[in-house]
Formats: sequence, structure tokens, C-alpha cells
Amino acid sequence: MPAIDDREAKRALRQIFDAAVASAAPGPAVLRNLPDKPRGRCIVVGAGKASAAMAAALDAAWSDVDVSGVVVTRYGHAVPAGRIEILQASHPVPDAMSETAARRIIAAVQELGPDDLVIALISGGGSALLALPAGDMTLGDKQAVNRALLASGATITEMNAVRKHLSSIKGGRLAAAAAPAHVVTLVISDVPGDDPAAIASGPTAPDPSTIAEVREIVSRYRLQLPEAARRLLEQGVETPKPGDFPTDVRLIAAPSLALAAAAETARALGFAPLILGDAIEGESRELGTIMAGIARSVQLNGHPVAAPAVLLSGGETTVTIGQGPAGRGGRNTEFLLGFAIAMAGQPGIWAVAGDSDGIDGTEDAAGALVGPGTLVRARAAGCDPRHHLVAHDSYSLFDATDDLIRTGPTLTNVNDIRAILIA
Repeated sequence: MPAIDDREAKRALRQIFDAAVASAAPGPAVLRNLPDKPRGRCIVVGAGKASAAMAAALDAAWSDVDVSGVVVTRYGHAVPAGRIEILQASHPVPDAMSETAARRIIAAVQELGPDDLVIALISGGGSALLALPAGDMTLGDKQAVNRALLASGATITEMNAVRKHLSSIKGGRLAAAAAPAHVVTLVISDVPGDDPAAIASGPTAPDPSTIAEVREIVSRYRLQLPEAARRLLEQGVETPKPGDFPTDVRLIAAPSLALAAAAETARALGFAPLILGDAIEGESRELGTIMAGIARSVQLNGHPVAAPAVLLSGGETTVTIGQGPAGRGGRNTEFLLGFAIAMAGQPGIWAVAGDSDGIDGTEDAAGALVGPGTLVRARAAGCDPRHHLVAHDSYSLFDATDDLIRTGPTLTNVNDIRAILIA
């Protein structure tokens, strides 16, 4: 294969990223996994960044069924869904609409019979979009808990364990409320390992986590929780556990499937893909340094295939903010800035990282692209890369170098997609 220039490398990486996102399109995934039609009513509920697009596909496919319901998605991710009402709420910190949506969804599954069917459409982001505080907690308390978790460095699984034990709808409580109706859950996964109990904090999945584990998480990360939340954890009220109710959970899209689609596109472009894993966690900037070391090693020592290598990975990394002020950016751009600094302009290596939902953190970009010339162009634009990394201001640097990827909301969410091209 002839030498790869900067433009060709970045174009190829963008194609690989786009293919991964397209593989998780909600509409086709829903249609491939619908259950048998019910004798009674079909109540559709759900939460997540992909829930509106999922609902639209279901409503169109079941025009001959008595369908109604309500789902909640993130602001800007709504699409019309016919007979299914679409609500919008805040992410990653819940707002008043998050509580309204949770109450509406719980009400929608009340007083159903055994011939009725509840279809729950669940995807990433649902934890913040469904906020129904338990005990004496207020919405303000829930918001404070979410902010503490997001700044703590806790993994997504640990965050969700805490959220479930402080909620009246998560951790299987929605499914318990729907009895005796049959509940089928269609899930688009965004969590390591694709555990339905962790995705959107598992509103229809039994919760294997315990109150003791939650207390340990709170202690280990020194979480400053509101008094009402602390009292609730002290009371020891458990979530529904496996075996408490029947489950029918269907995984319809997942990070592993997205990475497989990325690998297929890489092969079609003449590259040799290697999937490192779809559940990689850790501090974003530190993972960037680690991945840079792996890329250097592959380039220095070679690999068994003559074509350029593409290293693929997924999962959700973490940005620990600490006590100081933070700039703009999400976990993908912070990963890339850490990667670029560690690479120090090494020729022949490029990388892309982005969130499959099109929104990295709270910004308007999915992620970014980096290459051998990134740091030079950043400094020419007046940016000090290490200062931006320390200040968690990766977005501003990549905005200055024109390396951000802006897709807009993709209406799906299978977590982060990372690809490293090694010539």
C-alpha cells in the first residue's frame, strides 16, 4: 500500500467512526427484535438518547395494534413517534422534566392486565432522564448526587448502583410496577459488558448491586451526599433482585457490534483491524497515554499483517474534575489530547475518538481527530497543550485546530468509539 498522508488518514478514520455509529441505528435494530403482538394493549415506555427514534420505529411497524405510551429523551434528540408521546429532559444532570417524565412513565404502566404488553425502550442516558427521588429526597437532592458522581471518578457501573438505590423507578422498580403485564425490554447498550441492569440504571432489570456496595462506593469516593440521601442509604431499603419478577430483555445494539462494523469498514479500506475491547475504562487522559504507548510499540515492532493497522476500542472512560475550575471538553477529546501529547508528533500515527450519540460530555461535538501535526498546529493557534489538558479544556484546543467532529445528535448511543491508524 502506498504511503498515507494526513488527509487520507483522517478521512479513513472518519469513515470507520461513521460506520460504527451507523451500525447502531435504532430503527432497524428495533424492527429486528419486536416480540409477538399482544392480545390486549401495548404500552410503550422508555428513556435514553435513542428512545424517541426507537419509539418512532415501533409505532410505524405496529399500526394495527392498540399502542400508546410515553418515552423521554435528551433535549434535541426528539423525533415524532405517532401515538407515543415524546418528552425531553436534561442530561447528564436531571431537571424538573426528568422527574415529570418518570412520574408519567410510572403512571402509564399502572392498572394493566395479564394480556397487556409493556415494551420498554432503554438506551444510554436514561439514568439522568428518569429522576424519581426515593424517600424524602427532592429533585435538588438528586441533582446534587449526580453532580457528585460525575466529578468523583467513579465508573459508570458504580454511579448507576448509587442512582438505583436512591430512585423509585430504577433498579427494576419500573418492571415491578407494571405487573401483571408482560414486560419486554429492548436495550441499546452503552455500558461495559452490556449488562441490562446497568444501562440507564436498569429500570426494568433486577438489580444485583446491594446497599452495602453502595455505601462502600460512597465511602471510597468520599461522596458528599445530601442529608436525605444519606438517611435513605442508612435505612437499607433494597432494590428488586434477580428472581423477584420475570424478565425478557433483548440487547438490540451494543458497543461490540459497533466495533465489528468499524473493523469491517477498516478491512474494506485496506487496513488490518484489531479490536482491543469494547469495555475499556479508566481515566481518559491516562488511557490516552497508554494507547499512545501501544501504538508506538506496534509501529516500532511491526505486526503480522503487511497492511497498516487500525486499533479499535470502546467503553466509557472517566474525567475526574477535582476541586479546581474546569474548561470545556468531554472524555473523548481529553483522551485524544492525552494521546497527542504522549505521541509528541510521532509520524505515521493518527487517532479518532468520539461518543456515538454525537455529544462528547455536554459539548456540540462528538469528539475529534488527531495526527502527527496536531500539537504544532495547536501551538500555532496560541494553545499550550499541557495547560489545556490540566484545565480539562480539550474542546477549546481542538476547536482552535479545527479538528472537532460535529455530527449533531445521532439518536443512538453505544458509547465511545476509538480508532488508531498506524502506518
